[in-house]
Amino acid sequence: MNFLEKYGIYLKDKDMLLVALTHTSYSNEHGCENYERLEFLGDAVLQLISSEYFYNNKNFREGDMTKIRSRYVCEHANYEYAKKVGFIPYIRVGNGQIHNVNETIVADVFEAVLGVVFLECGYETAKRYILEVITPFIEENKIFYSDYKSRLQEMVQTTKQSLEYKLISEKGPAHDKTYTYSVVIDNIVYGTGSGKSKKEAEQNAAKDAFLKSASIDKKE
Repeated sequence: MNFLEKYGIYLKDKDMLLVALTHTSYSNEHGCENYERLEFLGDAVLQLISSEYFYNNKNFREGDMTKIRSRYVCEHANYEYAKKVGFIPYIRVGNGQIHNVNETIVADVFEAVLGVVFLECGYETAKRYILEVITPFIEENKIFYSDYKSRLQEMVQTTKQSLEYKLISEKGPAHDKTYTYSVVIDNIVYGTGSGKSKKEAEQNAAKDAFLKSASIDKKE
């Protein structure tokens, strides 16, 4: 578990890092601590570091800073950061969750790992680490959306179009199902998506539709 070393971070307490990588499903099966407390701390540290960055580097009003910060401090953004850091293969989940290490879990672990860095190395090191991870995404003007269903709903509301999600298929055994949904706007299928839960499948369908949305908000 040396994924932090490329950022010049060498932790003494490897047990705490292991906790940060441990989902509740694993801790319930093995009677050990999970990442939830560290996630709580890491979330606050991430909010502070990103707020300080935008305050010092962008001449935005308060409301605009809040909006732009929300683009880079959200579940999907954290998931992309986690892929860059490279800890996903080390996340520990229970047997029932092993095929569903989803975006939410990965994003939570990203914050938990930050919590460990903060506790072990202090604020300045945590800030250096986070800015090295997220600044390239900001400079690229990368846009993240954590909830495509809400974004899509907002979009179609402006044109008073109907929106619904339809289950297309449900495959696999009870403990490892894959659901596929379509998103239908005014009786036209705009996107499809699959996932290990109905919620995940609907979000992926909404994402597919949202990314094809050039014509959705232009009612013919």
